[in-house]
Amino acid sequence: MRSFWIWLLLLIASWLLALWHLSLGDLDVLSWRIGSSAVFLAAFFIAPLFRNRPAMLFVTLLTASVFAVVSLWPASEGSPNIYSLLVFSILAGKAAYRVSPAQSIGIGIVLLIGAMLPKLMGYPGLPLPFLLLYAILLALGLGIFRMQRARYEETLARNEALLSEYRNMKRRLVTDEQLARREERAQVGRDIHDSVGHKLTALLMQLEMQRLQADHDTANVLQGLKVLAKESLEETRNAVKSLKQQETGGLAGIMGLLRRLEAERFMRVHLTARHGALTTPLSNSQSIAVYRAVQEAMTNAMKHGSTREVSILFEAPGGGMFRFEVSNPYQGFRSSFREGYGLQSMRERLESEGGSLEVVHYDNVFVVRGELLLNRETKEGVN
Repeated sequence: MRSFWIWLLLLIASWLLALWHLSLGDLDVLSWRIGSSAVFLAAFFIAPLFRNRPAMLFVTLLTASVFAVVSLWPASEGSPNIYSLLVFSILAGKAAYRVSPAQSIGIGIVLLIGAMLPKLMGYPGLPLPFLLLYAILLALGLGIFRMQRARYEETLARNEALLSEYRNMKRRLVTDEQLARREERAQVGRDIHDSVGHKLTALLMQLEMQRLQADHDTANVLQGLKVLAKESLEETRNAVKSLKQQETGGLAGIMGLLRRLEAERFMRVHLTARHGALTTPLSNSQSIAVYRAVQEAMTNAMKHGSTREVSILFEAPGGGMFRFEVSNPYQGFRSSFREGYGLQSMRERLESEGGSLEVVHYDNVFVVRGELLLNRETKEGVN
């Protein structure tokens, strides 16, 4: 958008100077100059609307070029109009910037013919050798510009691909580390269960046998030891259960994801939690589904968003449903949006958990909404 206003200001300044240089005293001449100028300006203004439609953009710029030649056609008397050459140069530069090389060459030829034709027809005009040399130098400059721009875009795409792969590797490393940590805790839990748990169970059996054979005073002592051993066995089982559980549950993993992505990608994350969303009793599979959905939505925001800013909303209205929403600024057209594999996978994962996913694309914002019904067993277990 900034480049458009720069082009527009330069064009308006050159256009006004070119018209000021011409003789506008004749009303008939003034009327057709104003009419053709209106067509030129209309074509120039609507050209950005066809940025994603190359054929229409080429036709619009070609129309603007033709009417620029007509509007700035020199009078039969007077000096050559150097400002018209500036207008033609700006149009050629815009064509080189926006359309394909072949289309920009076509528009350049039309503008060159429009600059040379007045001289060939006997009207005041710039010398033909000067126009040819100027056209060659301008073509070389615009060609170098296109090459540098193509290299820059290629380098930018390569850097983005490398950065994306780097982030994926970091996420895989974190996932592998968490998996190794869970396996280690599970192994420790099995060792405790197989060694300490079995020995405590054997101790309880031995104490019970000795209590049945002992006298009254000794039986009371053995009963106390039995209770103590039973409590120790119960505490050991609870410790084993806690070791088997995941390190993070509910939205804790999602919060870690937000902190990590905000640090890695230099993104600004605006998080809003309503109706006790942070303490919502999500099951393990539901937490994973929400985690992956938010992760994919933030990845899309990073790739396609117009700014490095994303807003995330978590809410649990009524306690029986969990909702999330990820939105980011987006300046693309609605027709250019297509759901890819990531969004389809998000929808399938949420639907497998009894939820739903909605993707909404407005003119200036992209929104991903999802909702999940809370499992009754999970809520009862937490309570």
